[in-house]
Amino acid sequence: RSVNIVAFGNERDGFSEDNQQSSLIWSYLGRSALISETESSVVLNSANHIRNPVFTEYQARVFGNVRLVVHDCPLWDIFDSDWYTSCSLIGGADIIVIKYSVNDKTSFQELKDSYVPMIKKALNHCSVPVIISAVGARKNEVPCTCPLCTSDRRSCVTTSEGIQLAKELGATYLELHTLNDFYIQKYFGGVLEYFMIQSLNQKSSDKMKKRKKTQKCHRVKPPQLEQPEKMPILRGEASHYDSDLHNLLFCCQCVDVVFYSEDLKKVVEAHKIILCSISHVFMLLFNVKSPADIHDSAIIRTTQSLFAVNNEAVFPVLSSSSSCDPPVRVVVKDSVFCSCLSDILHFIYSGAFQWERLEEDIKKKLKDPEKIEHVLEKVKCILKIPGKLNNLKDCRSHQIKRLCNTSLRLFFNTPVLADVIFKIQGATVPAHRAVLVARCEVMAAMFNGNYLEANNILVPVYGVSKDTFLSFLEYLYTDSCCPASILQAMSLLICAEMYQVTRLQHICELYIITQLQSMPSRELASTRLSIVSLLRKAKFHNSDCLSTWLLHFIATNYLIFSQKPEFQDLSVDERNFVEMHRWPSDMYLKQLADYRNYIHSQKCYCTVM
Repeated sequence: RSVNIVAFGNERDGFSEDNQQSSLIWSYLGRSALISETESSVVLNSANHIRNPVFTEYQARVFGNVRLVVHDCPLWDIFDSDWYTSCSLIGGADIIVIKYSVNDKTSFQELKDSYVPMIKKALNHCSVPVIISAVGARKNEVPCTCPLCTSDRRSCVTTSEGIQLAKELGATYLELHTLNDFYIQKYFGGVLEYFMIQSLNQKSSDKMKKRKKTQKCHRVKPPQLEQPEKMPILRGEASHYDSDLHNLLFCCQCVDVVFYSEDLKKVVEAHKIILCSISHVFMLLFNVKSPADIHDSAIIRTTQSLFAVNNEAVFPVLSSSSSCDPPVRVVVKDSVFCSCLSDILHFIYSGAFQWERLEEDIKKKLKDPEKIEHVLEKVKCILKIPGKLNNLKDCRSHQIKRLCNTSLRLFFNTPVLADVIFKIQGATVPAHRAVLVARCEVMAAMFNGNYLEANNILVPVYGVSKDTFLSFLEYLYTDSCCPASILQAMSLLICAEMYQVTRLQHICELYIITQLQSMPSRELASTRLSIVSLLRKAKFHNSDCLSTWLLHFIATNYLIFSQKPEFQDLSVDERNFVEMHRWPSDMYLKQLADYRNYIHSQKCYCTVM
């Protein structure tokens, strides 16, 4: 017997400097007298430069011999970066715990607006008990009355707001003013253990009902139909979008802008498309937008005070630029800002969300607190959104969204800053070499090797449709794709295999599998979609996981596919595999026929059938 608990959220104050405070879950597991044999393991994000844990898994024993498994997810980013994992965790949960700090109003508002709807969708009307834990003692400080502040970080989450959130989820609301023995063991622990007992009772009841149902028939029992063999599990590949763009800064390919100090010494090379996707300051600097389009004097002042495009001075030719046009030369007017520009670009190319790391890098380089504050304020001005107050006054990594994968969408399939044009099926598709080189190794070799495409602006594309190629480019720009059908997903998979983008291949494979699994038997029998044709394409394009899964799918639905003409197109080896793993098996069908003959000869009725 086992109980699975999934905990979401961070109960620590987002603005507190105390990062050593024990978590609510760990405190309960360590203090409860009912818990024994506690073990933990941490699952990390796969990107090398990001070391935030996706979740911590605890395993222990409760009530003597009951296995307790707890997944503690402190960051809500799991819903944005890995929807399938978050849905899987919620789907297998017996109890869900949602935690937040009463002194972090911003995180609570983000939970309420963004993630509660996702949790409702993942629960899908399942009767899983939910516990909402409001942790911490509210700080009785006077809130800021400055008219320029749009939000007050000292404002607390009230009890009524927490109760309202609990009503939306049908949850049990708890307030834990401190993580001491009373609140952990008797208050939180008492409620959690009550739901554990309820879950175990429900499982025992379901098991007993199933056992009684099988014991009702006292006559000759029909043959037992075993469950079909489990399908091969296809695991998705973690996103490396941020690391791809970050590596672009190191390799310096497709450079189209170079920053210089005031004495015309080269500081760092960069790419317009990445900079403009992050900041309106760079849009204004590189004439992507005009001052009339910005409508924000603060952004205009920041641009004029920090940068100047220099077209008069003589600069050396850069070998790292593959573009026909020379890179734009930008002089950084602020010497202190210029000394930290390399670290700032690392921050921008990483997705502009690792704020604490940027602070540490700048503090190591600058010892003067005034200069450190000056540079950080300039970075906040660069990230400012037109028409809004600078809401990055108190920056934290978990509060700043990744900007590149959302903002690069603005430049997808537009001629703005485009330096390459694909010609496909008589139409043209503009693109940006920097994004293509960062995200696709085949295109990196194509644009930087001894190929015609390296120096040509117009590049023809063959063997793929325009719509499929646009979907492929959309994935490169945004790290997401939404195929409209199984056939479109297969076409996109073929394109991804052509350009060796393995993660997109896995996404398309997972989409095809999910769509086929959700098909009812009646629809599967009447559909014109050829599963054997999908199998042929999957094998031809080296999609081994999908081809193996499709063979199991045909074998599991043997009675449907064996009646279709396409079944005869299977090869001898494929037919042998299907016959060996078919469901229901040939032996079962023979036993069923014998049982029916017996029932008919006895002139009695089957209590099961």
